[in-house]
Amino acid sequence: VQLQASGGGLVPAGESLRLSCVGSGRTFGGHVMGWFRQAPGKEREIVASISSGGTTYYEDFVKGRFTISRDNAKNTVDLQMNSLKPDDTAVYYCAAGVWGGSYRNLYRASTYTYWGQGTQVTVSS
Repeated sequence: VQLQASGGGLVPAGESLRLSCVGSGRTFGGHVMGWFRQAPGKEREIVASISSGGTTYYEDFVKGRFTISRDNAKNTVDLQMNSLKPDDTAVYYCAAGVWGGSYRNLYRASTYTYWGQGTQVTVSS
């Protein structure tokens, strides 16, 4: 079972990036899928997540700028990131887990069982 993230890169502030994550080895159609990030010297934090039925969660610092989407048939989850800021610089990880229906489980790291390897996003000022 594997989650493979891609799409990171170096962009100037104000630009956009689209991260993609594809799952293999099993279907994640019934799982909640999310994106986390970890900046140097900081703890890993939730960015956004989406349930199998389309319920979404966004951390406050990305509301209005980032959009999460998924394609259950393709076993993918994407993160469209607009108006990027230097503070968005981090390694971004995709993850999947069993939701259980509780809204708070959308953003709790303990929900997520499967983790991708991470993709670096660097935003220059």
